[in-house]
Amino acid sequence: MSTQFEVVVDVDRPIEDVFAYLADGRNDPEFSPRVLKMEKNPDGDTHVGTVFHSTVKDAGMRSERDFEIYELSAPTRMRWHEVSHNSITAQDGGYDLEPTPDGGTRVRLFNVLEGHGVGKVLLPLAASASRKDAPAFGRRIKEAVEASA
Repeated sequence: MSTQFEVVVDVDRPIEDVFAYLADGRNDPEFSPRVLKMEKNPDGDTHVGTVFHSTVKDAGMRSERDFEIYELSAPTRMRWHEVSHNSITAQDGGYDLEPTPDGGTRVRLFNVLEGHGVGKVLLPLAASASRKDAPAFGRRIKEAVEASA
């Protein structure tokens, strides 16, 4: 059983800058308050096979999560999947970027969440919370990328 949430936001920065910022998952704590810590393996540029290891806090509980980049097409597309084992995981996620006529970038973020074990029962609550936060999450992405200039 899985469910998806997504958000689309326009960022007032060129597509190459937005892609570079988002491709470095170590920036995630700047716009995702649930991410307490983010590490990258290996160091260097993000590429297919890069794994981001995060410590997150959801519903008052800490967990460790590993996301592997499985597709990267600069500057328009990035895909990941969670390779860690948690009760709810991001089976698939990504960014789709496209330039806007005014020189900015339209960003679409999505995550397909999947429940495992007790997570199958918790998935509807997690999905509802994710969808409810999606507009604010999009605004935080916009603000963080624009502030990174």
